[in-house]
Amino acid sequence: MTDTANADLAALIRTIPDFPKPGIQFRDITTLLLNAEGLAATIDRLATMHDGPFDLVAGIEARGFIFGAAVAQRLGTGLLLIRKNGKLPGRTVGVDYALEYGEDRIEMHADAVVPGCRVLLVDDLIATGGTALAAIRLLRKAGAMVGGAGFVIDLPDLGGVAKIEAEGVPVGALVAFDGD
Repeated sequence: MTDTANADLAALIRTIPDFPKPGIQFRDITTLLLNAEGLAATIDRLATMHDGPFDLVAGIEARGFIFGAAVAQRLGTGLLLIRKNGKLPGRTVGVDYALEYGEDRIEMHADAVVPGCRVLLVDDLIATGGTALAAIRLLRKAGAMVGGAGFVIDLPDLGGVAKIEAEGVPVGALVAFDGD
């Protein structure tokens, strides 16, 4: 899953202690995004971590759009946007999912996928896996086959990768950080 060859990328990710609340170690990708070589390497490695071919790359709002768009361009596919409730015009399909305290909803356009198309899911970080798992369920609800999920960062102590793999989706992450 995580490769020690990606230490160069890990070094470009800043940790901000106690953000957004005390005890949280926030993994800030903005420092990675500012580094042209690091950003290019991240995109190349995300694009090659799963066997294709893929028909679409799906990016989860919002930082997943950054990486998803670049990976889609690299793979020669389109980009499917998975957005928070109420952000897309036109007819949508969605799924509700549980948060620590309450529920949320993600959506995509109802006509975004052709049944049977093969999709690569991309986001910046996998923690508990709730949003990524909801995205997989949404894509499957629309008839897509999710052929892989790629993340820049994994927080393995929070167990998200195991949840995604339990759904039969291969998962890759470039770097892992202990803790939350």
